[in-house]
Amino acid sequence: MTKQELTECIDRYGRDLYAFCRHLTGSIQEADELYQDTWLKTVELSERIDAGGNVKSYCLSVALKLWNNRRRKYAWRRRIAGVREDLDRDGMGEIPDKGRGPEECLLAKDRDRQVRRAVCELPDRLKAVVLLFYMEGFSVAQTAEAAGISEGTVKSRLHQARKLLREKLEGVLNE
Repeated sequence: MTKQELTECIDRYGRDLYAFCRHLTGSIQEADELYQDTWLKTVELSERIDAGGNVKSYCLSVALKLWNNRRRKYAWRRRIAGVREDLDRDGMGEIPDKGRGPEECLLAKDRDRQVRRAVCELPDRLKAVVLLFYMEGFSVAQTAEAAGISEGTVKSRLHQARKLLREKLEGVLNE
């Protein structure tokens, strides 16, 4: 992949990648760092990337692998040194209203905030699959490829995540 093609990819997929990092980490600072690390790793591996292939999926899988490695390091440090991890779970990007009245907008924003919070509270292995499948619109096969797991595992994790979200959001979604 050439520098020109890489620049086009950053322009084309940068917003989606940042949104994915933001939802995955739940923190602006962590998302900024993960976003930068992902592009650095992508530049480093640019020789291996097929510009005609699914570059967005490749970048998302790089971000997911970097995040999983970072989470493992945090867990290891916490066990050894007792380091406390603080994640900002609020302040996720707002979803714009689409011609609704003020009351409907307020209710919709509140509902969206509660759904995002519930997704952020999912275990990381479930959250990553939910974000790839629903936020990025990946198919089960694409999600499996990006996450480095089997399609059956993706389906199982989606089922588990839906069940947990249904329990957490029962009152919110029925309104």
